[in-house]
Amino acid sequence: MLQSSENSFNLKSNVPASNPNAYNPVKTVTAPVDQATIGRTLVIKGEISGSEALYIDGRVEGKITMPESRVTIGRNGKVDASILAREVVVMGKVNGNIECSDRVDIRSEGSVSGDISTVRISVEDGAALKGGIQVRNEQKHKEVQAQTQVKPVEPPKALAATASA
Repeated sequence: MLQSSENSFNLKSNVPASNPNAYNPVKTVTAPVDQATIGRTLVIKGEISGSEALYIDGRVEGKITMPESRVTIGRNGKVDASILAREVVVMGKVNGNIECSDRVDIRSEGSVSGDISTVRISVEDGAALKGGIQVRNEQKHKEVQAQTQVKPVEPPKALAATASA
């Protein structure tokens, strides 16, 4: 029996043909880590703030505020700034105060000239450190943070109007 040409030649499928050369990205279980990089030829003067990790291989002067993130100063990095971050890793040179809510890690090729305030600190052999160190108790730090959080503002109480006769 003859079949209609529509059925035999124009078979249409709802499934797309597989292409062995097609790019199929691997899906990760967790989101990739966002990290900003300041390259070795860049010079930044001013204030840097944000919520993603920061890698500095260039030069920064001013203030770095990344309270929920890691700041890494690479081997070629030179920072003349105060740093506020969750975690700081120093492989280059830092001239300024460092305040961390978690840890400071000064690697063997790193140097820091300034005061450090942190919960945990690691200084490798060969690292240079000139300044004061304050190691806080993590429990006390959390209590202080809880107390300093913004408290809800009470609505103002109605003032009684007094009329004098």
